[in-house]
Amino acid sequence: MSDHRRVYGTDRGEDSRPLPGRTYTELCEGPLDGQLLDVTGWTDDALTKAAALITEAAAHGPGGRALYDPAPVAPGRWGADRRHPLIPAQSCAAATCS
Repeated sequence: MSDHRRVYGTDRGEDSRPLPGRTYTELCEGPLDGQLLDVTGWTDDALTKAAALITEAAAHGPGGRALYDPAPVAPGRWGADRRHPLIPAQSCAAATCS
């Protein structure tokens, strides 16, 4: 079965599927829900901190940031940081973030 989720940072016209040999974390909730973040080569320390990711769907329009941090009970998944006032709470799709 192939993975059809889009990798964060890829352009719509290019192949946006995950590549073999790379490490990804799933983004849940917020404007990037369902996309995969390539964390290949990230240090253990970097993987425990939040990341401000550029998105065209941010609360303040194109070029804004969405904050994501590691989900404490879901290894391999990062959730939108709902403590941040610019990110509305959204429910995670059951198929991607159970």
